[in-house]
Amino acid sequence: MGYLGNGTGMKRILLGAGIALATVGTAFAAPGKPVPYWASLSQDEARMRVGPSLDYPSNWVYRRRDLPVKVVQVLGLWRRIEDADGTQGWMHVRLLSDTPTGIVRAGVAPLRESPREGARALFRAERGVVGRLSDCSGGWCSFDVKGQRGYVKASDVWGAVGN
Repeated sequence: MGYLGNGTGMKRILLGAGIALATVGTAFAAPGKPVPYWASLSQDEARMRVGPSLDYPSNWVYRRRDLPVKVVQVLGLWRRIEDADGTQGWMHVRLLSDTPTGIVRAGVAPLRESPREGARALFRAERGVVGRLSDCSGGWCSFDVKGQRGYVKASDVWGAVGN
């Protein structure tokens, strides 16, 4: 190794690197929004792990894009999530999306023409059907299942509607 003089140059470089690393490390410590918050799966296949690292084994493999999940804890690029059945585990942030979705929890949920009980039923969604949610208010949400749209009671779905 060559002569570095009195070492001050090297100390400055190391000090600068330490500050940069500390800054990067804390950038991921706090989420952009308070937990818990809603998310959905952004991939057709997503692995839930028992811990926040690829070193931990998978405890579930989800094969359903848009499945709603609740983020209950943030740790760097990892999110502790809860699914509609209450199962919790860790998922990498790249597997999640902010797209609001819901899963039908009622036996059958009519998708109505307008957000009211007496409105004409356009479709019927069975338990387990996943769709995209929007315009949730007054106990109703607009629900889109692969282009088939209607209004569903918020109490009939689990997802980005506050339940």
